[in-house]
Amino acid sequence: MKKLVVISLCLFLITACATSKKGGPDISSGFGSAFRGITHLILSPVQIAAGLLEGISSMPYYLSTNIHTINRGLIKAQASVTLDDTYEAAYGKRLSEVPESGNTGEVFRRMKHATRFFQNVLSQYGISDANRYILTSIDTANNEGYTLFAVVYRSSDTITVMDKYDGQSVRSFKITDRLFYEPFEKDVNGRSLDTIIDWAGMPRDIIKTQKAQAVLITMAANAVINRKRSPDYWEIERRWIAGEFREITEQKMGNVRNSMGI
Repeated sequence: MKKLVVISLCLFLITACATSKKGGPDISSGFGSAFRGITHLILSPVQIAAGLLEGISSMPYYLSTNIHTINRGLIKAQASVTLDDTYEAAYGKRLSEVPESGNTGEVFRRMKHATRFFQNVLSQYGISDANRYILTSIDTANNEGYTLFAVVYRSSDTITVMDKYDGQSVRSFKITDRLFYEPFEKDVNGRSLDTIIDWAGMPRDIIKTQKAQAVLITMAANAVINRKRSPDYWEIERRWIAGEFREITEQKMGNVRNSMGI
């Protein structure tokens, strides 16, 4: 309760305290209206706290802010998992040892590897079933430069599902299979399978750096601990696969921008 009060107070103050400053890399070029105006954006502690409530979709707006500034903001917002926690659990580095770029040479390229880092963070925090939480992606718009990410709870290491793309083929996946790391609403028998904790659609270029990935993992871990749920995901996924990925990204990021006072 104390944590929620602190974050709520930060949100109340956002219109009075949130500011943007110059400095840092350009992360918005070419990504459409959802990311216009965030070039060289440096978040205030209030905005960092507000982004914590928005979950993984807030990640792009952190990227021009120094990792140590982000960490201090998360501490002030009483986040359960900070960037310091993520770097220690996922990468074996204390944040004080990490350069401002956030790069220590550890970058994931597949959701299987991202999930390993993510589960390490949850385990260090003390989540007993950390191995049931996975990071997933829908890659149908990858060639256009967009990916749909989700934080998922799944109780099984092997699943049998209907192919979501042709609607006819029965597929079985294990944790070693790439397509295991896609969300599935139901198994082949129609029983509920995955619980969606959080989701975000974003340009692929934004997620390529270790700093961006560390922020994503940090926000995902906090979403799990704070019992976030996103039942709207399944309709979003259907629209994404149908080709509405730009509209979904623009709308989601616009909502996040408004919530963060950007």
